[in-house]
Amino acid sequence: MTDMTIPDRMSINPASEHYNGELLDRGLGIKLNGNEKINVQEYCISEGWILVMAGKSLDRHGNPLTMKLKGIVDVRILDEDEG
Repeated sequence: MTDMTIPDRMSINPASEHYNGELLDRGLGIKLNGNEKINVQEYCISEGWILVMAGKSLDRHGNPLTMKLKGIVDVRILDEDEG
């Protein structure tokens, strides 16, 4: 396995400039204020926010509606925890 650093900002949207498919394939664990979040669309560690899906609602372009939550963001790579 190659060593990867966790980016400060990342998105799961392939159209975003902050998208990193290789890292997403490895799996990420994201916590906000100590609580594990599973529906994160984008995060920024330095600014302290995550975007999470707001239910099943979609905008007119088919993208999920999101809410910005602020706090202490902790990100880890999941496959590193297994070994």
